[in-house]
Amino acid sequence: MSSISDENRQTSVLLVTAHPQGHINPMLRLGKLLASKGLHVTLATNDPALKNRSSVNGGVHLEYFSDGLPDDHERLNGDIDKFMVSLGEFGPGNLSELIRSSGRKFACLINNTFVPWVADVAAELELPCAMLWIQACTAYHVYNCFYNRLNEFPTENNLDMSVNLPGLPSLRSEDLPSFVLPSNTMFTLDGLLKDVFYNLHKYKWMLGNSFMELEKDVITAVNDAGLPFWPVGPLVPANLFGKVDSIDGDLKGLNKFKSANDSNCLEWLDKQQPASVVYISFGTLVFSSKKHIESIATGLKISKRPFLWVVKLPEKQETQQFEILEEIKEQGLIVRWSPQTAVLSHPSVGCFLSHCGWNSLIESVTAGVPMIVCPQWTDQPTNAKLVTDIWGIGVKLSRNLEGVFDGEDVAGCVEEILSGSRSEEFRKNGAELKRAAREAVADGGSSDKNIQLFVDVVSSCS
Repeated sequence: MSSISDENRQTSVLLVTAHPQGHINPMLRLGKLLASKGLHVTLATNDPALKNRSSVNGGVHLEYFSDGLPDDHERLNGDIDKFMVSLGEFGPGNLSELIRSSGRKFACLINNTFVPWVADVAAELELPCAMLWIQACTAYHVYNCFYNRLNEFPTENNLDMSVNLPGLPSLRSEDLPSFVLPSNTMFTLDGLLKDVFYNLHKYKWMLGNSFMELEKDVITAVNDAGLPFWPVGPLVPANLFGKVDSIDGDLKGLNKFKSANDSNCLEWLDKQQPASVVYISFGTLVFSSKKHIESIATGLKISKRPFLWVVKLPEKQETQQFEILEEIKEQGLIVRWSPQTAVLSHPSVGCFLSHCGWNSLIESVTAGVPMIVCPQWTDQPTNAKLVTDIWGIGVKLSRNLEGVFDGEDVAGCVEEILSGSRSEEFRKNGAELKRAAREAVADGGSSDKNIQLFVDVVSSCS
């Protein structure tokens, strides 16, 4: 019997995402889990690096569909609205063509928030659709209540009101996602969320990159409200669980900020004292401003703590242009890229200064590393609330009226995490969540059971 014949008898699912690394990675992790349970898994994305070639990554077959833009177009660091409009215009037809020409009969499609039109493609092809929600269930709950007008939210005339939702503590404006506030100007992304939450009926399953033990109260509240939410995470690299990871999360080195000069991160960490290093990274999409860099550098200089700092600068800028960075370069290590999960797993790392994006946050939770959070926009303020007030694993940087934090506050937060009166509490709470994360994905754990249940239901549908 040929392997092709065996493969064709497998239940097949198609995962669809746009190309940002923070979107592709959780999809790849989910795909690997589904493949490990016996499904044939294909992931389709608009990444031009996959054009004219197919490949397999960690058991997941990778395919390309066009978003209608030239290959060299700056999709996210350029005009994001233009990108989203083009993706929404050309993506559905090109994805449909990919499905029709694949020769496979898919049991279901799985998308994420960035490509809500996938649900319409699924309906057109008479296929069920699932969504992988790649933020916290808490954010999902807030968005559903906002877009479907189930609760009152701040307005221009009442910015100071508190929002009280089942399963959550009282939320102030500063704790809410930026899209639900009257100050929001990102109308394209706001439109995507409206599309999703106005049309939840299009989805047969809602999977989440979280785990029951992390957000038990809010997941229970969402399920009690009749919106089944199946946590299947944390969808993070296997090395955070002490295992070898077969997935290349950068899709074979597509991260343009990665360079050979940054490979010494782990060697440098090996020379540091346990739990002594401040790790700083603000994700793959956010460039650091001059004030931002100077405030962090001033704080590090005051604290005198060793640091590993991923500084992402716009093109044609170098760290040597910043005098303050030259002053502290012997105190720590400054790079443009780091192997983040390996860094977070390293015993020398004592805290993580982060923008509080969900991928970075759940990686830090899985590693048990306390956090200093500096939320910028979208779901990050809500994630920061979870870190500081619900899980008790970190502190939040304060900002002035111009939205800027100062160096002294950075230094104060570093000391509070590493040696303050609550430092032992932060480490203890972090260790408990780390244990819970491992138990959730282990055989018979809460997330493992949900993955198996999903596989069983999809297989029966096919």
